[in-house]
Amino acid sequence: MSNKIGAVVAGGDFQGLGVLRTLAEKKIPIILLDHEFCISRYSRYKKKFFKSPNPFYVEVYVNFLIQLAEKEGIQGWILFPNNDQTVYVLSQYKEILEKYYRIPTPPWDVIQYVYIKRKTYEIAEKHGIPIPKLYDVKNLEQLLEADPQYPLVIKPSIRDHLFTKLKKKAFRINNRDELVKTYKKVHDIIDSAEILAQDLIPGGPKNLYSYCPFFKNGKVIAGIAGRRARQHPWEFGHASTFVELVDIPEIKSIAEKFLSVIDYSGIAEVEFMLDPRDNRYKLLEVNPRVWGWHTLAIAAGIDMPNILYHDMLGEEFEVPNSLSALKWIRLITDIPTALIEIIKGNIGIRDYVASLKGIDRFAVFSLKDPLPFFVEIALLPYLWRKRGI
Repeated sequence: MSNKIGAVVAGGDFQGLGVLRTLAEKKIPIILLDHEFCISRYSRYKKKFFKSPNPFYVEVYVNFLIQLAEKEGIQGWILFPNNDQTVYVLSQYKEILEKYYRIPTPPWDVIQYVYIKRKTYEIAEKHGIPIPKLYDVKNLEQLLEADPQYPLVIKPSIRDHLFTKLKKKAFRINNRDELVKTYKKVHDIIDSAEILAQDLIPGGPKNLYSYCPFFKNGKVIAGIAGRRARQHPWEFGHASTFVELVDIPEIKSIAEKFLSVIDYSGIAEVEFMLDPRDNRYKLLEVNPRVWGWHTLAIAAGIDMPNILYHDMLGEEFEVPNSLSALKWIRLITDIPTALIEIIKGNIGIRDYVASLKGIDRFAVFSLKDPLPFFVEIALLPYLWRKRGI
């Protein structure tokens, strides 16, 4: 391998592809890891690909990473996680793995406050950060006794514990019967302590926003905000499909406050929903890694993977002013999602067509590196079955 410090990209989905491309274009050597089929494997930018164990097999995964560093002679390379489970592993085993890699993920005593949503909301409430109303109950009986207002949201405190089984992040509950049925369905998979019941903020993804900073020493070093106008699935999306940049100082301020409180450091996506009933931005969750549409930030001049790379090496980096009014799209999910919502009457055809004008960055398609896009199309049945795309 090259004598230059490289990057190990753990996770080859489309957000990992964005990390791979932007670093490789700067002549940084890349090793790609994934335990499943992935589109990044077909990028011309990678140096090597290794099929890893599933990170849910934590000790096996950690041992694999250690052996990889020793076998490939890549001690000191920077390890970029691209999914929640890998973040969990790196935070739990940070001290051990830092003998072999540079680990940008904070330790578990920090990560727990974003990995476990119940703790996210507890910290937010303690410090006056708005969140959707949370019913503080321990079981279905207590929730029914609380006489919640409908519609309601039922979701897991730890995303992957439910998502890996049902491919759903959350459930909309319209009445008592749906609550009983859905709660029991969820409880068959996860414990009551992990089930969250929250007020449903109306408006759909048109009111969904994210502020995404590189955060260090209690402040935003560089950051960018986006309105995630379309997502898949529509109401409780696990992936944005269309995003446009915005400038909202309020969500920057809230994000900075929360990340400072938990002593966070690194890249993050802080998600908000604008509640039209009181016109307040309410914290939904925090993703402690690169997010799906981070390549839009790169197009705007805020190259988060590159910033993190130089920071991990202790090098100076330039933080330019970001551009605005840029758009990002993931075609394979945006088109079918939009068609469904057009049929339902949630989107006008003219509005949708107008939104497609002037797209600045595609999630996967690239003339410089076209093969991953065509592989993703070929893998559509697999992606639907394994990940719900």
